[in-house]
Amino acid sequence: MSVAVPSSTRTERGSPAPGPDTPRVSRRRRALRPYLLAVPAVLLCVGILYPFFLGASYTLFDFSAQNPDPDMVGAENYTTILTSAAFWNSARVTAIYAIGATVVETVLGVGIALLLNRSTILGRMLERVVIIPLMVAPVVAAIMWRLLLNPEVGWVAPIAGWIGLTHTGTDSPVAAMVWTIVVDVWIFTPFVTVIALAGLSSLPSSPFEAAAVDGAGWWMTFRRLTLPMLWPYLLVAVIFRLMDSVKMFDVIYSLTSGGPGSATTSMSIQAYQEAITYARYSRGLTYMLLLWAVVFVVSMILVRYLRRIQSRAAGV
Repeated sequence: MSVAVPSSTRTERGSPAPGPDTPRVSRRRRALRPYLLAVPAVLLCVGILYPFFLGASYTLFDFSAQNPDPDMVGAENYTTILTSAAFWNSARVTAIYAIGATVVETVLGVGIALLLNRSTILGRMLERVVIIPLMVAPVVAAIMWRLLLNPEVGWVAPIAGWIGLTHTGTDSPVAAMVWTIVVDVWIFTPFVTVIALAGLSSLPSSPFEAAAVDGAGWWMTFRRLTLPMLWPYLLVAVIFRLMDSVKMFDVIYSLTSGGPGSATTSMSIQAYQEAITYARYSRGLTYMLLLWAVVFVVSMILVRYLRRIQSRAAGV
Protein backbone atom coordinates (compact mmCIF):
# COMPACT_ATOMS: atom_id res chain seq x y z
CA MET A 1 0.00 0.00 0.00
CA SER A 2 1.55 3.29 -1.11
CA VAL A 3 1.12 6.60 0.59
CA ALA A 4 0.68 9.74 -1.57
CA VAL A 5 3.22 12.44 -0.81
CA PRO A 6 2.20 16.07 -1.33
CA SER A 7 4.06 17.69 -4.22
CA SER A 8 5.18 20.58 -2.02
CA THR A 9 7.14 18.17 0.24
CA ARG A 10 8.79 16.11 -2.58
CA THR A 11 12.60 16.49 -2.97
CA GLU A 12 15.08 15.15 -5.52
CA ARG A 13 17.20 12.23 -4.35
CA GLY A 14 20.44 13.59 -2.93
CA SER A 15 19.36 17.23 -3.06
CA PRO A 16 19.24 19.11 0.20
CA ALA A 17 15.89 19.80 1.64
CA PRO A 18 14.78 23.44 1.60
CA GLY A 19 16.35 25.15 4.56
CA PRO A 20 15.56 28.31 6.43
CA ASP A 21 18.02 30.35 4.21
CA THR A 22 16.16 29.69 0.91
CA PRO A 23 13.59 32.51 1.26
CA ARG A 24 16.39 34.91 2.18
CA VAL A 25 18.38 34.01 -1.02
CA SER A 26 15.27 34.42 -3.11
CA ARG A 27 14.61 37.87 -1.69
CA ARG A 28 18.23 38.86 -2.36
CA ARG A 29 17.97 37.74 -5.97
CA ARG A 30 14.77 39.65 -6.42
CA ALA A 31 16.39 42.75 -4.98
CA LEU A 32 19.41 42.44 -7.32
CA ARG A 33 17.37 41.73 -10.45
CA PRO A 34 16.57 45.40 -11.35
CA TYR A 35 20.22 46.37 -10.97
CA LEU A 36 21.37 43.48 -13.19
CA LEU A 37 18.83 44.43 -15.86
CA ALA A 38 20.05 48.04 -15.73
CA VAL A 39 23.69 47.08 -16.36
CA PRO A 40 23.43 47.10 -20.23
CA ALA A 41 21.73 50.51 -20.18
CA VAL A 42 24.41 51.90 -17.84
CA LEU A 43 27.20 50.53 -20.05
CA LEU A 44 25.49 52.02 -23.12
CA CYS A 45 25.23 55.44 -21.43
CA VAL A 46 28.90 55.30 -20.38
CA GLY A 47 29.92 54.31 -23.93
CA ILE A 48 27.99 57.28 -25.35
CA LEU A 49 28.74 59.94 -22.76
CA TYR A 50 32.44 59.25 -22.13
CA PRO A 51 33.65 60.13 -25.70
CA PHE A 52 31.29 63.12 -25.72
CA PHE A 53 32.59 64.62 -22.49
CA LEU A 54 36.18 63.73 -23.42
CA GLY A 55 35.81 65.67 -26.69
CA ALA A 56 34.08 68.53 -24.87
CA SER A 57 36.95 68.73 -22.36
CA TYR A 58 39.49 69.09 -25.20
CA THR A 59 37.76 72.29 -26.31
CA LEU A 60 39.26 73.91 -23.19
CA PHE A 61 42.82 73.06 -24.33
CA ASP A 62 45.12 74.14 -27.14
CA PHE A 63 45.63 70.74 -28.77
CA SER A 64 46.98 70.60 -32.32
CA ALA A 65 49.65 68.93 -34.43
CA GLN A 66 51.98 71.87 -33.65
CA ASN A 67 51.24 71.54 -29.93
CA PRO A 68 50.85 67.83 -29.09
CA ASP A 69 51.00 68.54 -25.34
CA PRO A 70 47.65 70.21 -24.64
CA ASP A 71 47.76 73.50 -22.74
CA MET A 72 44.75 74.70 -20.78
CA VAL A 73 43.37 77.84 -22.46
CA GLY A 74 39.86 77.95 -20.94
CA ALA A 75 37.25 79.53 -23.21
CA GLU A 76 39.78 80.97 -25.68
CA ASN A 77 38.74 78.56 -28.46
CA TYR A 78 35.10 79.63 -28.08
CA THR A 79 35.87 83.36 -28.11
CA THR A 80 38.21 82.97 -31.09
CA ILE A 81 35.64 81.03 -33.13
CA LEU A 82 32.58 83.07 -32.16
CA THR A 83 34.35 86.31 -33.13
CA SER A 84 35.61 85.00 -36.47
CA ALA A 85 33.96 85.69 -39.84
CA ALA A 86 34.48 82.04 -40.88
CA PHE A 87 32.16 80.80 -38.12
CA TRP A 88 29.30 83.13 -39.02
CA ASN A 89 29.72 82.34 -42.72
CA SER A 90 29.51 78.62 -41.95
CA ALA A 91 26.44 79.23 -39.75
CA ARG A 92 24.77 81.17 -42.59
CA VAL A 93 25.57 78.41 -45.11
CA THR A 94 24.26 75.76 -42.72
CA ALA A 95 21.00 77.65 -42.16
CA ILE A 96 20.40 78.24 -45.90
CA TYR A 97 21.16 74.63 -46.76
CA ALA A 98 19.09 73.09 -43.94
CA ILE A 99 16.02 75.31 -44.29
CA GLY A 100 16.04 75.25 -48.11
CA ALA A 101 16.41 71.48 -48.36
CA THR A 102 13.81 70.78 -45.65
CA VAL A 103 11.17 73.11 -47.14
CA VAL A 104 11.56 71.75 -50.68
CA GLU A 105 11.58 68.12 -49.50
CA THR A 106 8.45 68.65 -47.41
CA VAL A 107 6.49 70.28 -50.26
CA LEU A 108 7.59 67.69 -52.83
CA GLY A 109 7.13 64.81 -50.40
CA VAL A 110 3.54 65.81 -49.63
CA GLY A 111 2.75 66.27 -53.34
CA ILE A 112 4.14 62.87 -54.29
CA ALA A 113 2.34 61.24 -51.34
CA LEU A 114 -0.98 62.77 -52.44
CA LEU A 115 -0.37 61.38 -55.94
CA LEU A 116 0.51 57.91 -54.66
CA ASN A 117 -2.48 57.90 -52.31
CA ARG A 118 -4.89 58.19 -55.26
CA SER A 119 -3.99 54.63 -56.42
CA THR A 120 -3.89 55.60 -60.08
CA ILE A 121 -1.74 53.81 -62.65
CA LEU A 122 0.84 56.59 -62.46
CA GLY A 123 0.76 56.42 -58.66
CA ARG A 124 1.39 52.66 -58.64
CA MET A 125 4.30 53.14 -61.07
CA LEU A 126 5.87 55.91 -58.97
CA GLU A 127 5.41 53.88 -55.80
CA ARG A 128 8.13 51.48 -56.95
CA VAL A 129 10.45 54.16 -58.32
CA VAL A 130 10.26 56.87 -55.69
CA ILE A 131 12.21 55.01 -52.99
CA ILE A 132 15.22 54.25 -55.23
CA PRO A 133 17.25 57.30 -54.03
CA LEU A 134 16.93 56.08 -50.45
CA MET A 135 18.81 52.94 -51.45
CA VAL A 136 21.84 54.93 -52.63
CA ALA A 137 24.52 56.05 -50.16
CA PRO A 138 24.67 59.88 -49.94
CA VAL A 139 28.37 59.87 -50.89
CA VAL A 140 27.69 57.78 -54.00
CA ALA A 141 24.72 59.97 -54.95
CA ALA A 142 26.80 63.15 -54.58
CA ILE A 143 29.63 61.74 -56.73
CA MET A 144 27.09 60.63 -59.34
CA TRP A 145 25.59 64.13 -59.45
CA ARG A 146 29.09 65.64 -59.60
CA LEU A 147 29.69 63.71 -62.81
CA LEU A 148 26.30 64.72 -64.20
CA LEU A 149 27.02 68.40 -63.49
CA ASN A 150 30.47 68.28 -65.05
CA PRO A 151 30.29 70.53 -68.16
CA GLU A 152 32.56 68.14 -70.10
CA VAL A 153 31.05 64.70 -69.39
CA GLY A 154 27.61 65.33 -67.83
CA TRP A 155 24.28 65.79 -69.63
CA VAL A 156 23.12 68.84 -67.64
CA ALA A 157 25.27 71.25 -69.68
CA PRO A 158 23.84 70.09 -73.08
CA ILE A 159 20.27 70.40 -71.77
CA ALA A 160 20.97 73.87 -70.36
CA GLY A 161 22.51 74.92 -73.67
CA TRP A 162 19.52 73.53 -75.58
CA ILE A 163 17.12 75.78 -73.63
CA GLY A 164 19.46 78.78 -73.88
CA LEU A 165 21.09 78.70 -70.41
CA THR A 166 24.76 78.76 -69.54
CA HIS A 167 25.78 75.93 -67.27
CA THR A 168 29.10 76.12 -65.40
CA GLY A 169 28.60 73.22 -63.01
CA THR A 170 29.20 74.22 -59.39
CA ASP A 171 31.80 76.89 -60.17
CA SER A 172 29.70 79.87 -59.04
CA PRO A 173 28.66 80.30 -55.36
CA VAL A 174 24.93 80.43 -56.12
CA ALA A 175 25.03 77.38 -58.42
CA ALA A 176 27.04 75.41 -55.85
CA MET A 177 24.50 76.10 -53.11
CA VAL A 178 21.53 75.37 -55.40
CA TRP A 179 22.95 72.07 -56.61
CA THR A 180 23.86 70.87 -53.11
CA ILE A 181 20.24 71.48 -52.10
CA VAL A 182 19.02 69.73 -55.26
CA VAL A 183 21.11 66.64 -54.50
CA ASP A 184 19.85 66.56 -50.89
CA VAL A 185 16.28 66.88 -52.18
CA TRP A 186 16.85 64.08 -54.70
CA ILE A 187 18.11 61.73 -51.98
CA PHE A 188 15.77 62.46 -49.08
CA THR A 189 12.42 63.52 -50.58
CA PRO A 190 11.32 59.83 -50.62
CA PHE A 191 11.80 59.77 -46.84
CA VAL A 192 9.23 62.56 -46.42
CA THR A 193 6.99 60.87 -49.00
CA VAL A 194 6.94 57.59 -47.08
CA ILE A 195 6.02 59.32 -43.79
CA ALA A 196 3.36 61.50 -45.47
CA LEU A 197 1.90 58.47 -47.23
CA ALA A 198 1.67 56.60 -43.92
CA GLY A 199 -0.11 59.61 -42.43
CA LEU A 200 -2.56 59.86 -45.32
CA SER A 201 -3.39 56.16 -45.03
CA SER A 202 -4.26 56.56 -41.34
CA LEU A 203 -6.61 59.54 -41.71
CA PRO A 204 -10.32 58.85 -41.04
CA SER A 205 -12.56 58.89 -44.12
CA SER A 206 -15.72 60.34 -42.52
CA PRO A 207 -14.59 64.03 -42.53
CA PHE A 208 -13.69 63.77 -46.23
CA GLU A 209 -17.03 62.14 -47.06
CA ALA A 210 -18.84 64.94 -45.22
CA ALA A 211 -16.78 67.56 -47.09
CA ALA A 212 -17.65 65.91 -50.41
CA VAL A 213 -21.35 65.97 -49.50
CA ASP A 214 -21.05 69.69 -48.68
CA GLY A 215 -19.47 70.31 -52.09
CA ALA A 216 -16.00 71.33 -50.87
CA GLY A 217 -13.37 71.47 -53.60
CA TRP A 218 -9.98 69.76 -53.61
CA TRP A 219 -8.04 72.81 -52.40
CA MET A 220 -10.53 73.58 -49.63
CA THR A 221 -10.47 69.94 -48.48
CA PHE A 222 -6.66 69.86 -48.53
CA ARG A 223 -6.27 73.17 -46.68
CA ARG A 224 -8.99 72.62 -44.05
CA LEU A 225 -8.85 68.84 -43.51
CA THR A 226 -5.88 67.02 -45.03
CA LEU A 227 -3.08 69.37 -44.05
CA PRO A 228 -4.15 69.99 -40.41
CA MET A 229 -4.64 66.26 -39.75
CA LEU A 230 -1.42 65.37 -41.61
CA TRP A 231 0.69 68.04 -39.89
CA PRO A 232 1.79 65.91 -36.85
CA TYR A 233 3.19 63.28 -39.26
CA LEU A 234 4.89 65.94 -41.39
CA LEU A 235 6.39 67.55 -38.32
CA VAL A 236 8.15 64.27 -37.46
CA ALA A 237 9.64 64.21 -40.96
CA VAL A 238 10.60 67.90 -40.69
CA ILE A 239 12.39 67.29 -37.37
CA PHE A 240 14.41 64.37 -38.78
CA ARG A 241 15.28 66.14 -42.03
CA LEU A 242 16.14 69.48 -40.42
CA MET A 243 18.45 67.88 -37.87
CA ASP A 244 20.11 65.75 -40.53
CA SER A 245 20.56 68.71 -42.87
CA VAL A 246 22.11 70.90 -40.16
CA LYS A 247 24.90 68.38 -39.61
CA MET A 248 25.16 67.24 -43.23
CA PHE A 249 28.73 66.57 -44.33
CA ASP A 250 29.04 63.82 -46.93
CA VAL A 251 26.75 65.30 -49.62
CA ILE A 252 28.31 68.78 -49.45
CA TYR A 253 31.91 67.61 -49.23
CA SER A 254 31.54 65.03 -52.01
CA LEU A 255 29.86 67.53 -54.35
CA THR A 256 31.69 70.84 -53.74
CA SER A 257 34.27 70.25 -50.97
CA GLY A 258 32.87 73.39 -49.34
CA GLY A 259 33.62 75.62 -52.37
CA PRO A 260 33.93 77.59 -54.45
CA GLY A 261 35.80 79.56 -51.82
CA SER A 262 33.63 79.20 -48.73
CA ALA A 263 30.25 79.35 -50.53
CA THR A 264 29.16 75.91 -49.26
CA THR A 265 31.39 75.60 -46.20
CA SER A 266 28.88 74.52 -43.55
CA MET A 267 29.73 74.13 -39.87
CA SER A 268 30.50 70.43 -40.28
CA ILE A 269 32.80 71.19 -43.25
CA GLN A 270 34.50 73.95 -41.23
CA ALA A 271 35.00 71.55 -38.31
CA TYR A 272 36.52 68.96 -40.67
CA GLN A 273 38.91 71.52 -42.14
CA GLU A 274 40.00 72.71 -38.69
CA ALA A 275 40.50 69.22 -37.22
CA ILE A 276 41.78 67.25 -40.22
CA THR A 277 43.10 69.68 -42.86
CA TYR A 278 44.80 72.12 -40.46
CA ALA A 279 45.26 69.58 -37.58
CA ARG A 280 43.86 72.04 -35.02
CA TYR A 281 42.00 69.41 -33.03
CA SER A 282 40.68 71.62 -30.24
CA ARG A 283 39.19 74.13 -32.66
CA GLY A 284 37.60 71.35 -34.70
CA LEU A 285 36.05 69.88 -31.55
CA THR A 286 34.84 73.36 -30.55
CA TYR A 287 33.08 73.71 -33.90
CA MET A 288 31.45 70.31 -33.46
CA LEU A 289 30.32 71.14 -29.91
CA LEU A 290 28.78 74.40 -31.10
CA LEU A 291 27.05 72.50 -33.93
CA TRP A 292 25.74 69.98 -31.39
CA ALA A 293 24.37 72.84 -29.26
CA VAL A 294 22.52 74.27 -32.28
CA VAL A 295 21.03 70.87 -33.16
CA PHE A 296 20.05 70.24 -29.53
CA VAL A 297 18.29 73.58 -29.06
CA VAL A 298 16.43 73.43 -32.40
CA SER A 299 15.37 69.81 -31.87
CA MET A 300 14.09 70.56 -28.35
CA ILE A 301 11.99 73.45 -29.68
CA LEU A 302 10.52 71.32 -32.47
CA VAL A 303 9.85 68.32 -30.21
CA ARG A 304 8.06 70.56 -27.69
CA TYR A 305 5.96 71.99 -30.54
CA LEU A 306 5.20 68.44 -31.75
CA ARG A 307 3.99 67.42 -28.27
CA ARG A 308 1.74 70.48 -28.13
CA ILE A 309 0.27 69.59 -31.54
CA GLN A 310 -0.29 65.97 -30.50
CA SER A 311 -1.91 67.02 -27.21
CA ARG A 312 -4.21 69.42 -29.05
CA ALA A 313 -5.17 66.68 -31.54
CA ALA A 314 -5.91 64.27 -28.67
CA GLY A 315 -8.07 66.92 -26.94
CA VAL A 316 -5.88 67.02 -23.81
